[in-house]
Amino acid sequence: MEEKLSNSRSSHLLQKIRCFTRSIVEDLSHGRSPMIYINRFRNYCTDVSGNCYCSHDSVKGVEILTLQRHARRLDILLRVLLIVQQLLQENRHGSKRDIYYMNPSVFREQSVVDRAINDICVLLQCSRHNLNVVSVSKGLVMGWLRFSEGDRIFNCINHPDAAHAIPVLVEEVKDIVSVADYILVVEKESVFQRLANDCFCKNNHCIVITGRGYPDIPTRRFLRLLIEQLHLPAFCLVDCDPYGFDILTTYRFGSMQMAYDAKLMKLPEINWLGVFPSDAAKFNVPQQCLLPMTTEDKIKTEAILNRCYLQREAPQWRLELQLLLQSGVKFEIEALSVHSLSLLSKQYLPSKIQVDNTFLGDKSTILFNFDKYLSQILSFKTKGDRFLLLQLHHRQDFPKSTEN
Repeated sequence: MEEKLSNSRSSHLLQKIRCFTRSIVEDLSHGRSPMIYINRFRNYCTDVSGNCYCSHDSVKGVEILTLQRHARRLDILLRVLLIVQQLLQENRHGSKRDIYYMNPSVFREQSVVDRAINDICVLLQCSRHNLNVVSVSKGLVMGWLRFSEGDRIFNCINHPDAAHAIPVLVEEVKDIVSVADYILVVEKESVFQRLANDCFCKNNHCIVITGRGYPDIPTRRFLRLLIEQLHLPAFCLVDCDPYGFDILTTYRFGSMQMAYDAKLMKLPEINWLGVFPSDAAKFNVPQQCLLPMTTEDKIKTEAILNRCYLQREAPQWRLELQLLLQSGVKFEIEALSVHSLSLLSKQYLPSKIQVDNTFLGDKSTILFNFDKYLSQILSFKTKGDRFLLLQLHHRQDFPKSTEN
């Protein structure tokens, strides 16, 4: 069924490509200069009142490409479109870097290929993965989770604190099973490894994900899939600096570069867990770990403060960012470990998660879902799968699982 849907989508996109190229050929054959209209989207503006329409999935402007003014850009767009057409026809996948190296002397730099791919997505009204153009995933996951991708099974549950690479083809992820209470997203791999060394997942029944800095598309799509199918609360831990905060907003609100796809990429369920400016005093971070904000830091912070979505959807986040700017200092997550390497996993994170009772599910909800739990056991295809789920039941109440 999924394969038929994928083939249907590819056929539809190939038809759109043929119509697009035919219109250009017809213009040229009649002596007309082709004019290509590319809709422009944005996921924020600088109206700090929040009384704008950036949250709506509507066009915010139109860019017109002509042969006289944009000859090189049109040339690159058509070359990339030809490669995309080939990928769809042959049902193969390629990365943006693969596309660049198919004609490096013409493209000259990766950024022009990236822009062409975004333009094609807007023209064809689709997401990048629908073009069979994939990113090389750099994200990692660990915790109380099992899933499959194609013929591969990722059984993180056997060793909850062992890292697994997040799949590139997220659309092929299925059979998700979890007994986690929540999902924790951490900004950096170093923090991810610190939690792994402290057996954080084993002791806290959670799933931990890192995008290793600014998250790539597979990491954000995978996280969205887990939130939607497992209905788990998700929290994000980033450095107390403007770049950490920008990574946080990328998860929650999406990026401006891919604003055309914000509806599918943003994660409004994400909660900011820390670190906050006030945590420096609360957890006795020494003065030598507090770094003065640079001029560049302050400019970036002020620019983020002007984003309309903060006032409209996360005013408390905006207040915390204002405190960061007023303090004039920043610090990393690792600064919390200055007194003890295990402070992050043994004290900081447990205290944050226990502050709000809504962070974790209550027993009544679990008991209410008992019938659903039994039906999930019966829905598994093999006795081995059912046995695994029953084993998990003995480890922790009732697991969350996706339905077939």
